Formats: sequence, structure tokens, C-alpha cells
Amino acid sequence: MNNYLQTVFHYHETTKHSQQKYANSLGYMDWSTQPNPWRDYKGTKTLQLPLALKNNTPPYHFLNSDLPSAPLVKESLSQLLQFSMGIAAYKSSDGASWAVRCNASSGNLHPTETYVVLPPLEGIEDAKSSVFHYTPKNHGLELLASFESSFWESLPSGSFLLGLSSISWREAWKYGERAFRYVNLDAGHAWQSLSVSAKLLGWTLTRLDDISDADIASILGLNQESRFFEYEHADMLFIVSPQSVDAKTNLDQLVENLPLVYEGIANKLSPDMQEWSIIENIEDATAVIQLAQKSSLIKTIQKKPTRESKEIILNRRSIHVMDKVTSLITKEQFHTVLNSVAHSLDAKQNAVHLCIFVHQVEDYKSGLYIFIRNENDKASLKNEMYNAFSWEKSELENLYFLEQRDFRLASKSISCNQDIASDGAFSLGMLANFSQQLQDYGAHRYKELYWECGMIGQELYLEATSLGLSGTGIGCYLDDMMHGLLGLKNNKFQILYHFTVGRGYVDSRITSAPPYE
Repeated sequence: MNNYLQTVFHYHETTKHSQQKYANSLGYMDWSTQPNPWRDYKGTKTLQLPLALKNNTPPYHFLNSDLPSAPLVKESLSQLLQFSMGIAAYKSSDGASWAVRCNASSGNLHPTETYVVLPPLEGIEDAKSSVFHYTPKNHGLELLASFESSFWESLPSGSFLLGLSSISWREAWKYGERAFRYVNLDAGHAWQSLSVSAKLLGWTLTRLDDISDADIASILGLNQESRFFEYEHADMLFIVSPQSVDAKTNLDQLVENLPLVYEGIANKLSPDMQEWSIIENIEDATAVIQLAQKSSLIKTIQKKPTRESKEIILNRRSIHVMDKVTSLITKEQFHTVLNSVAHSLDAKQNAVHLCIFVHQVEDYKSGLYIFIRNENDKASLKNEMYNAFSWEKSELENLYFLEQRDFRLASKSISCNQDIASDGAFSLGMLANFSQQLQDYGAHRYKELYWECGMIGQELYLEATSLGLSGTGIGCYLDDMMHGLLGLKNNKFQILYHFTVGRGYVDSRITSAPPYE
């Protein structure tokens, strides 16, 4: 085993929560060093984007259909960014106010930053290609670089690049050593949020899977250390296009044309920082070259009519309290939510399965179920989990009933004693094919497994919202307590994220206002 993989396995074991000890953190909120959630670059040319709130968007159930492609213009670019990474609403209570964004984030801390690399575009940068940073606070762009390039001739007309990066400190400020997990869950939330927003415009989002983190950092300007106070690491680079493109597109021409130094100095997010060497180590270990995974078809699911897409996107919320009195859901709602994540969300083979605690679902026995998202893992899962599990087929394809009993107390205990895990209709743990995936694809795969979980989480949020239900991601859970409940005794499969669905309790003390007023 190489040193990078050793670092990954060490990090994952060290940052587990248990009944005896939570992963190391500061232990309190140091408000004097709270990171600024808004990144901006001083000394850049800024551009205000037109708001898309009055734009018509397709019904949510149409998003799996082939929709006509919008042209790449300032207005369509604006809509893509606003309905994915922009502000959905402002909340206020007792004199305090805060922004809620379209993309979910652990603790609403938002470590993810967004960049676009554009061809010459009227009203943006008319004559040259450009690199911009997106500023969700004011829904604008900051010009970091402009240059001439013939790279765009190799892509379909109307294509551009979009990059995501992360600032781990924003999560580490609150969560300490476990923060790197949440950073990558949030990157996955952002990925799926962008994917859904692209579908509104008839565009495809293709992640480039043969590019190094170092090359992504170079394209986004993140390798220019003198421009930054806090470390910001590269995550993903996408081609956004009106048609499917090759995930192995050659970027040499683009990289050759980029300027050596970009405009702007990144703002300092905190006056001081707590250093977490274990996070620096895992960032370095997972920045190795990625190996492309096996491809899979993205299948379409027939859905019943729902509301307009932008209404669902702007009303996605993380619920803090589930109303256990009203959280009973129908079998059809249960099936609809699970079917939304049954197949690949990223055109790669699934590595994550759902272990489900059913509490209040009509026509379903209370108990433990497993939803298999890749049939290739089924035999191994049956072999690794308790022999006593029944593996009884349910009405929904690939959903198996394992054990009947009331799991409300167990689900609450596993989720750090949080009532939201027990008071909803169901909660679940995302169980990843872990050690074999890392051995096969290398240390970079650790981040990718969390990205897959984050994508599932974002989709569950949206699907629940479309049905008038509520969802919440749960990052605090006792890892090996959940593994023990399933009978898992090694790291072949590991739980990476929890989620709950039901009907949220609405706190009348918290008021809501539209974004960008």
C-alpha cells in the first residue's frame, strides 16, 4: 500500500465518531475567527449578472427529458449560477439574519467556490476568453484573467468550463479534523446542484476525469499562492455544453494560452486560523492524479407532474426538527424519493448503497432495509453483513427488507442522539464500497466517494421538496456503531453520510425573505 492510501485510511479511522469519543475539534465556537462565507478578489473588474428569478423554468418532472438547449449568453449563464450556487432566500430571527443557498452545506458554512472559463461572450468579455470567479452574495462575476485562445474550436459551440474548489478552513473552524469529510460532501452537493440547474437550460455537465488537481488549480489560478491567505484546493472541472462531450478532452491548448499571473488578491477570511495538520495531510494525499471510473448510463425515471423547477430549487431547506406526528408518508412517495437516486447521477458506476431505517411509511413494515444501487456489490454485501438478515425482496426493485423492529432509538443514537433521525418517515446511511475502490482507483477516490454521497444528498433534498416533504443531511453519526448494527467487521464497506426524510416542523419565529432584494 502506498503512502497516500495509508494517509487516507488513517484519516478515515482517526476522524470517526464513537460513543467514547468524537473526532477532535476545538470543542467550542471561536467567534473571533469565524470565517467569512463570501470569497471575493480585491482589485478585479466586477460584473453584475441579471437576476433569473422571473425566468420561466421547466416543470421539475421534465428534467429527465431531452429539453431544448438555451444559447450561451449572459442571461443563461446567470440562470445556471443563480439556481445552483446562488442565494435561495434570507432567513432572520431575533435580530440575526443569514443566507440560505441553493446548494446544501454542512452547518451552512459553504466551503465551495465556483469559477467559469468562458469563450468570448457578448456582455461578459466580448473579444477574449476569460476566467471569472462567481460571487453569490451579489450574484456577480470577478474577472481574474482574459486571454486569446483557439481551444473552443475543439468543443461544440456554446460550451464553456466550470470549476469547483474548496476552502477546508470554513468547515474546520467548526468541525475540526472531521471537516474534510464535510468539505467533500458539500462539493458533491454543489455538483448535483449544478447538474440540475444545467438541465433547466438543456445543457449537460461533464466532469473531466483525467485531469490532475494541479492542472485544475493552474486553470483557476489557485496555484498562485501569493494571491491567497487561506489555502483553497481544486476539486473538479466540468465542461458545460449543449451536447455530450468526451470526459477526456485535451486542455493543453487552453493551459498554454493562460496568463502566468491572474488579477486580484483573495480576501482574508479570518484574522487567525487553527491549524489541523491531519487535514493538510489528507488534502495532499488525495490531490494525486485521478483514475477514470467505469462508465454507466444515466437512466430516465418517469415522474408524476410536479411544480416549476425554480420553485423547488429555491425552497430546498435543511430541516432541524421533524414533526413525528405528521411524518407518515405514502408508499408512492417513498418509492419516488428512492427512485430519484436509484441510477447513476454522474454517468459512472455507483459505489454507494442506502441502508434505510423505515419508521413511518404506509404499507411498509418498520425495520431495516437496503437499497442496492449497483448489483455488482450485492453478493459482497450479503457476505459481509449479518447472516440473519432476511434479504426479502420488496415491491420496489433493488430494495431488500433485512430486519423487522422499531429502529427509532437506534437511528437516533447512531446520529449523535439527534431526534431528526428518528422522528421522520425514514432515515438512511450511505454505505460505500470503500477499501476496494481505494485500492483500485487510488487516494483521489476518497474524495470522489464523498462527492457521490453529496450528489445523492442534494437529489434527496430536491425530490423531497418536490413532494412537499422535508429532508436533512446528517454529518454527525457514530461510524462504527452503524457498521456494528449491519454486522460489518472490516472496512470493505463504510458509511459516509446520513440523511432523513419526513415533514419538517416550521418555526414561526424564523422569517424568510426573497434573495437579492
